[in-house]
Amino acid sequence: MQSSTYIASTTFEAEDTTRAHCRRAVTEQLAAIDSVGTVTIGLAPGTLTVIASRPLDRADIAAAVDEAGHALVP
Repeated sequence: MQSSTYIASTTFEAEDTTRAHCRRAVTEQLAAIDSVGTVTIGLAPGTLTVIASRPLDRADIAAAVDEAGHALVP
């Protein structure tokens, strides 16, 4: 029996993540969430892509971004 692995990519928008230290802080907070494998902050200001191995609640993502001193765009 072959098992399947959940992997999903979700893109969010966050405020004011254009500076390197802001991107680093957001990336570190998101990477600390269990099951988050990759975090990419795109060249377009505020674009966050999160790849995870299990479904994530938007509230968990928002809390991590908030902890980094930023906010998700509603």
